[in-house]
Amino acid sequence: MADILAASQQMKADSSLRTLGLISAAHWVSHFHLLVLPMLFPFLKQQLGVGYVELGFALTVLAVTSGLTQAPLGYIVDHIGARKILLTGLALGGCALILLGLHLSYASLIAGAVLLGLANSVYHPANYAILSEHMNEARMGRAFSIHTFAGFLGSAMAPAIVAALVSTIGGLGALIVAGMVGVATSLLLLLAGVPDAGAHHKRAHGARLPQKNIITPALIVLTIFFMLLGLSSAGISNFGVVALMGGYGTSFSSANLALTAYLGASAAGVLAGGFLADHTEKHGQVAAGCFAVNAAIMLVIATVGLPSLMLTAAMTTAGFLGGVIAPSRDMLVRNAAPAGAAGRAFGLVSTGFNFSGILSPLLFGWIMDQNFPHWVFGTSAAFMVLTVALAPFTERRQQSRAADPEPAQP
Repeated sequence: MADILAASQQMKADSSLRTLGLISAAHWVSHFHLLVLPMLFPFLKQQLGVGYVELGFALTVLAVTSGLTQAPLGYIVDHIGARKILLTGLALGGCALILLGLHLSYASLIAGAVLLGLANSVYHPANYAILSEHMNEARMGRAFSIHTFAGFLGSAMAPAIVAALVSTIGGLGALIVAGMVGVATSLLLLLAGVPDAGAHHKRAHGARLPQKNIITPALIVLTIFFMLLGLSSAGISNFGVVALMGGYGTSFSSANLALTAYLGASAAGVLAGGFLADHTEKHGQVAAGCFAVNAAIMLVIATVGLPSLMLTAAMTTAGFLGGVIAPSRDMLVRNAAPAGAAGRAFGLVSTGFNFSGILSPLLFGWIMDQNFPHWVFGTSAAFMVLTVALAPFTERRQQSRAADPEPAQP
């Protein structure tokens, strides 16, 4: 009997690890795809003969599409299954980039942005629904951290991968190859048997789930929190290289190194944040402390011409601290989600990222077109200060909800 129990536990552990690996691979692709277009801005600007505002508008279209569809897709995930939605999103995002590489024009860029936005809207509701249902409760924070780490790693690797592709097969080839990655990952998850999740899946296994309105004060505050998080980092991720080149005289290689260090350190910080999230309930305080330091670092970068080595060190520190808070952020959302509604909850709060995606490309593109590159970092610092101010309220709302839970409806 003991041997059978041990074998059963080992099978569950192996299944959980496989699931985490597959979902993390999908998250890597989602972040990689989001940075393909920004990393090709110099190529697209030259090929299409447009300015940064026009290029930023494409990212705004992406974010608007994702923002309008992410919450509805959360409901769809809960009702028809996370697996179907995730596989479709991976394939759709890949096809969007492939088609853009085959026929590049400003109109096709906008159309591709719409498809990429629709694809991007599936990842958070589908991924978190699957992880919430299939991971060990005691290690949920670390599972979220590995999942988020994979996404950050996709962002960190995107500049180097896209630059290598452009130098070897050109910008159009880079778009096609980047798209093929999404299609191949969709096939990998299908063949490897990624599990399903959602309210329909739990009902199929005999679970009786309460029906509950998920638009609660806690989730509304968390949606605003996600928006501020997105605004505080979007300018650095999407316009950091051109800002450093245009306002600081930094070479392309040095600016690219600084951004890669920032994104890579974010990924490392996520792993550290996973352990922290499993051992603390003070998630709001963690976020406030990290972003307070980050705001100071961004103000220094905005106002002082740092040498290349110091610039890279400052960006690395800021990236690490930004990554640390990600698992705690996700735990706040999971704790606020009603049973069987993880897809809807993460779909709702993730629209905060979409709102930031709508505003940030136009805002930071306008800053660059006005020749104020230093304010890319100064504006990011301002949004970090607002994030610090809101972080304690997210924690208080969550604590209040935990202390006085709403009874489930029959």
